[in-house]
Amino acid sequence: MRIPPSVARYIDYVSVERHYSEATSRAYESDLAAFTSFAAERGVDDVAEVDLELLRDWLWHSSQAGLGHATIARRSASVRGWSAWLARNGEIPVDTAARLRSPKTGRSLPHIVQRPQMDALLDGLAEKAAPGDPVALRDSALIELLYASGLRVSELCGLDVDDVDLDRLTVRVLGKGSKERVVPFGVPAHSALVDYLRQARPALLARTRTPVHAVFLGARGGRLNPRSVYNIVSKLLAGIPGGTAAGPHTLRHTAATHLLDGGADLRAVQELLGHASLGTTQIYTHVSMERLKESYRTAHPRA
Repeated sequence: MRIPPSVARYIDYVSVERHYSEATSRAYESDLAAFTSFAAERGVDDVAEVDLELLRDWLWHSSQAGLGHATIARRSASVRGWSAWLARNGEIPVDTAARLRSPKTGRSLPHIVQRPQMDALLDGLAEKAAPGDPVALRDSALIELLYASGLRVSELCGLDVDDVDLDRLTVRVLGKGSKERVVPFGVPAHSALVDYLRQARPALLARTRTPVHAVFLGARGGRLNPRSVYNIVSKLLAGIPGGTAAGPHTLRHTAATHLLDGGADLRAVQELLGHASLGTTQIYTHVSMERLKESYRTAHPRA
């Protein structure tokens, strides 16, 4: 079998049968397209001709091209998944990539927004929303919910009105792997959502003739997309003095860290964030410990 059609079939498999997220499927498709081009440059067009040396050579060239450890690790995972699928389907006699090792990645601690800065940011948004501007009300509700719930940006954008339970203060989201979970949010987020849903959303919805069920709408009345949310959050975080954080995922990191700082159980935070592995959640305990050490070094006379 030629490499390009086998890659196309594999991407269909992970998207439709394995229910990988759209972002993960796109990343795998991009990785395997890069490998396909690399193999073609070396005269390899058939899956039977792909060997371990070629795969290692591709990862080495990826490293020399300046790609980061995480990207190379993902590329390794992409070809290993594809190779295993080919072997299971009898397209190759053995799993060629089974002995391909992923490079070890140095885990960096996530950037977060400190409590006083977060409070100031939310207070500023509420002040802007007070006169009733629809976009300002939307942004206030959007940031309050992201911080209150730790949602991924894709989960936030995928919310429909029926997914929000204002009585129970919960939202129903579809996370990675099409796994559904119910996430709570607090009173400030509830207040901002009520104001947005009752005052601003109808005004935004009136700007389009197409029925839209999304909670968060763009300026033209359609469903707000992840890129727009990223731009909104990035502009807000850029205004924080000395801040290095940017993007909606920063608010997810911040929510998790502040929960643990407040004494929340690690497994409860895992459930809230929708992490498949507790190990993924544990990185936030390191963030809290680093903050504790910094406070100790600053405050203790014999630190």
